Amino acid sequence: MAWLALGLLGQGLFSARFLVQWVASERARRSHIPVAFWYLSIVGGLTLLAYAIYRADPVFILGQSSGVFIYARNLYLIRRRERESWQARS
Repeated sequence: MAWLALGLLGQGLFSARFLVQWVASERARRSHIPVAFWYLSIVGGLTLLAYAIYRADPVFILGQSSGVFIYARNLYLIRRRERESWQARS
């Protein structure tokens, strides 16, 4: 039962990222992907990966593990750009 709850939590977090992106885009009045989208992607993806490992589902494991890498890379690129922008202003 705990694993099912974990899987549902992961799916909920993963799905919430689309709601966050939609609201951010509506507020910006253009397509916009906020940083929160990537954090929800990572947390939801890792939670779903744990569930996939428990279920021993190789397709699910491969899909979630590759996605988590991409989400982390996007956050790294965002943080690097912010750091470079901050250093340019100093």
